Amino acid sequence: MKTFAIVGEQGKTSSLEWFASGLRREMEKKGYRLDSEDNPHLQLVFNFVDPQKPRHFRRKGKGVFVVTVTENDQPTDNILYTGYPILIRSLGNMMVYLDRSSGWLEPYFITLEQGCYRLTADEEDPAFFHRVFERIRPLATSQLVIDNTFHRDMPERLWEGDSISQSITRAGKKLDQMNLLPAPFPIQEILPPEDYRLIQRLYGIGGLSYGNLSARREGNQFWMSARGVNKGNLQKIGQDILLIKGFDEKLPAIDLSVPPHVEPRRVSVDAIEHWMIYTEHPQVGAIVHIHAWMDGIPSTEINYPCGTVELAKAVADKIRQAEDPSRAVVGLKNHGLTITGRDLDDIFERIEGRIIPQVPMF
Repeated sequence: MKTFAIVGEQGKTSSLEWFASGLRREMEKKGYRLDSEDNPHLQLVFNFVDPQKPRHFRRKGKGVFVVTVTENDQPTDNILYTGYPILIRSLGNMMVYLDRSSGWLEPYFITLEQGCYRLTADEEDPAFFHRVFERIRPLATSQLVIDNTFHRDMPERLWEGDSISQSITRAGKKLDQMNLLPAPFPIQEILPPEDYRLIQRLYGIGGLSYGNLSARREGNQFWMSARGVNKGNLQKIGQDILLIKGFDEKLPAIDLSVPPHVEPRRVSVDAIEHWMIYTEHPQVGAIVHIHAWMDGIPSTEINYPCGTVELAKAVADKIRQAEDPSRAVVGLKNHGLTITGRDLDDIFERIEGRIIPQVPMF
């Protein structure tokens, strides 16, 4: 049975109470059961927060997605800039920002990738909550893969890397030079230390730059950038660059080989996506993911969250449909690009001069 919970300050105002009631009816109509917030197997939690003092929901299970809901009647010139710190402080995966500064309700959705888009429906629309659910559905139906299993079995000859890992270092610098590693908000400055550590553990946010890159070493093994590091300065094996050697579907978890003397970081949350692509397409030698866009490219239809099996499958499907999967460019709806190549140099040669920094939101 699919489950959800509603927590926080949903009764603070009449409009928040109305919104919470509408969400509950729509979720139950779609086959979800309202459950206790203490259930570790919850799939989705709606956390209603005060925009001035947002409190986060303490997840009891790793696979729980949280949608922050807040209402604000204060005018702002930039909904994203105002709302994003609330999303981060509340440790949400997505936020519904109810803007009442004009006297009527204008709902916006804000994502961790700094996406911000208005819902094309008003509160008088009979299909209002159905449209809200459609924006939330990717979270409600996704399986998150964020666990890593570290095997301290890396051969000594790889402790300092090899020519392939060195190509990742060069590619990271290139992305930085092209201004394609946008820095997130200074999360560590707006969160207390314990919350900052929790948010890193939960979904790897809080690093020095967004995006990731990888390159095949041999067979299905590939080097990939770690999460929460500056992609423009990838140096140390096991901390900045990691060697993926498998995927355990039962756990589920990414298997990594690390040097025995290094305290490793976790790999990028998109490792499951890269694993699927390398496994299916032996001719793919490298993959780059950036929060940018290109004209005239195929795109996934649903904006599934980072690190989920569903996003990985959606991207893999588009790459499979490409004329040449080894040189594909796929748009991730409201998110960015995944680009395959025979090697990293091949990718940069093809995208030079074609990148649009701003990802369109729809």
